Amino acid sequence: MSKDKYNMSFTTGGLFHVESIKLAKIFLETNDWDIVRENVLANNLLQSRTMNTSKRNFREIVSRLKCLSPDELYLLVDSNLQDQGYILWVAVCRRYKFIAEFAIEVLRERYISLKNDLHNDEFDYFFNRKSEWHPELDMISSSTRLKLRQVLFKILREADLLTSNNIIHTAMLSPRLLNQISCSSYQDVLHFPVFESDLRGMSQ
Repeated sequence: MSKDKYNMSFTTGGLFHVESIKLAKIFLETNDWDIVRENVLANNLLQSRTMNTSKRNFREIVSRLKCLSPDELYLLVDSNLQDQGYILWVAVCRRYKFIAEFAIEVLRERYISLKNDLHNDEFDYFFNRKSEWHPELDMISSSTRLKLRQVLFKILREADLLTSNNIIHTAMLSPRLLNQISCSSYQDVLHFPVFESDLRGMSQ
C-alpha cells in the first residue's frame, strides 16, 4: 500500500490553455495570486456561466500554475502555442502524480515500444493496476472514473500529444523549452512521448 494518496481532482475542464495564459500574465504583473483571483471573479475572465464554476476553474488552473517556476511562467506567456501546451502538460504532471505516472508508464512506454496508439483500455488497465497499491482509487465511482479518463484524454489532445483518433504524437520540444524544464527536473522530460536519442537533436 502506498503512503502517498493520489489527488484525483482533475474531473473538470481540460488543459485550460487560454485561461492559463490569462492568469499567468496577470500574476507576472502583480506577483499576487489574491489579486489575480479578484480580477478573475470581478471581470469573469474565465467566461464561466456561474460564480461557483469560475471559482472552481480558478482553483484548478492556479493549482497547476503554482507548480511552475517563475522562469517557466515567463516562458509560458512568451512561447508559441505548441510550447505553451507542453509547459501546461508539465504543470499537470507535477500537480497530479497519477497523471505523471500514466505519462511515463503508459504514454511514453507505448511510444518507445513503437505502439503508436492509446485507447481507453490502456487507461483502465493502468487504473486497475494502481488500485492494488492505492485503495483510494477503489472508492471512486464508475461515473467519476469515466470522467477522469475523458478529461485526461482531452488534456492529451489539447496538449497535442494525442490525435483525435488516439494516435500518439511525437513531442517536438523546442531547445528553449527543453533546456528550461531540464533545469527543473529531467524527470519532466520523461512525461513526453519522445526517444531520448531525439532529445539531443532538439536541444541543439
